[in-house]
Amino acid sequence: MMEQALFYLFSAIILGFAIMVVTTRRILRAAIYLLFVLGATAAIYFMLHYNFLAAVQITVYAGGIVVLIIFSILLTSKMEERLEVPALRKMLFSGIVCAGGAFLCLHTILTYSFNPVVETTKPSDVKLIGEQMLNYGANGYVLPFEVISVLLLAAMVGAIIIAKKGKPQNP
Repeated sequence: MMEQALFYLFSAIILGFAIMVVTTRRILRAAIYLLFVLGATAAIYFMLHYNFLAAVQITVYAGGIVVLIIFSILLTSKMEERLEVPALRKMLFSGIVCAGGAFLCLHTILTYSFNPVVETTKPSDVKLIGEQMLNYGANGYVLPFEVISVLLLAAMVGAIIIAKKGKPQNP
């Protein structure tokens, strides 16, 4: 009963702060709300006894990426700036896309016949996880991590260039 209550509490935190991330007009607040979303996600991983995944969630996402986003915000924008209010047409289109995505997700979940897996679980020890993390093969994770890191670097460089583009240059 207590685990169920904690699951619903963390789920409500995730949903509430995720909505606040996309609806706030202050970009630094959006980054802080994202930190709460990622922290609550790590808490759910801990509840599911996925300790390694929860630790990665905290260190990589909540610790690394959010701090990188906050530093980028602090370096490229003024703190008192507010994001502009989107036009009604953009908000309507975004609402339609979100409703369509929610409908597609619910339809898929409700119509898919989930069959229980009878496979025995493999022992998961630190050595096996480490070998998979450093493997380039079929079950390896090095290539996806490298692709994501290059993508994040390109996004951060692009965001800084766009943010600095509109400001006058002092000789």
